[in-house]
Amino acid sequence: MAGSVPCRVVVCRDCCCGSPKVTGVDHAAQTARLEAAVPLRISDCLDVCDQANVIVVQPSATGRAAGGRPVWLGLVNDPEATEDIITWVRSGGPGVAPLPEILGLYAFTPPGRPANP
Repeated sequence: MAGSVPCRVVVCRDCCCGSPKVTGVDHAAQTARLEAAVPLRISDCLDVCDQANVIVVQPSATGRAAGGRPVWLGLVNDPEATEDIITWVRSGGPGVAPLPEILGLYAFTPPGRPANP
């Protein structure tokens, strides 16, 4: 991974994300897959429950130095999207590797935060 501080993936697992409220998703398998593949932090509620399951990809030190900012991804409810996130993070993530077009469909700006340029 790029930089001395790698990309980090934050996955929301609280009131809605990771719960039976989001049906048809093996939440434990998604978390385990991410944990096995990339630096992962489990978060309490990120207050964007209408986007469950929410994953935030934080840039590496190199990515941040290049202008990369955290990318919020919502409705990440299938294994293919999880694999796309892993591939992007392993390629360098925000500021290092361009956001894959398919992940752009999941990207959103959470309330109260400036949009990514």
